[in-house]
Amino acid sequence: MQNKLATALLAELIGTFALVFIGAGAAALGIGGLVGVAFAHGLVVVGFAYAYGHISGTHINPAVTFGVWLAGKMDATRALAYMGAQLVGGALAGFALAGALGGTGTGLGATVLARGLEAGGTVIDVTPVQGLFVEALLTFFLVNAVMNAGISGKATPVDGIAIGFTLVFCILLGGPLTGASLNPSRTLGPALATGSFPHFWLYVVGPLAGGALAAVLYRGVFEERK
Repeated sequence: MQNKLATALLAELIGTFALVFIGAGAAALGIGGLVGVAFAHGLVVVGFAYAYGHISGTHINPAVTFGVWLAGKMDATRALAYMGAQLVGGALAGFALAGALGGTGTGLGATVLARGLEAGGTVIDVTPVQGLFVEALLTFFLVNAVMNAGISGKATPVDGIAIGFTLVFCILLGGPLTGASLNPSRTLGPALATGSFPHFWLYVVGPLAGGALAAVLYRGVFEERK
């Protein structure tokens, strides 16, 4: 059992590392604009869903693990171990990205609240309360997809694609507003490497709240009971 847990934790660490390194790296370099950044994140999820899904479930996100635990699909000890591995993976990715890019001058794709965003003739400054709402709502969509496509007991070959594309469409809207973290590990990596933690709390509280809401909805409405 311990060997299986260790293998699952390694899978979560590597998967989270890849998500932050590739996703934040694409944001730092501006590869393909917003669409490119969204697909960079989504494709990592798809790839690792098929690579490691049978090993750990490919949560690669503390908010997902938190939701899975609240839904009663994982015990607390395993959930805490998963979250620890994910946070370590995100932190390592932040420093690896700084090394790959020759420093932190690019900002390393850090997730920040929009200031002076022009949309439809309106200038938007996202407040912490608005940012918290956006992060919670978008994470709810993501964890809802994980619950109903990934762990509902009706797994199909396209589940990984469904979850990955959910992350893509969440980033397409949320990226310009908050950076669309939806994942404390995604925010932690660049924050640690740059030594800058603007509104870090909302990138933890928001995703965890969204994951909790998805878990409550799943248990109360969508879960099939024998």
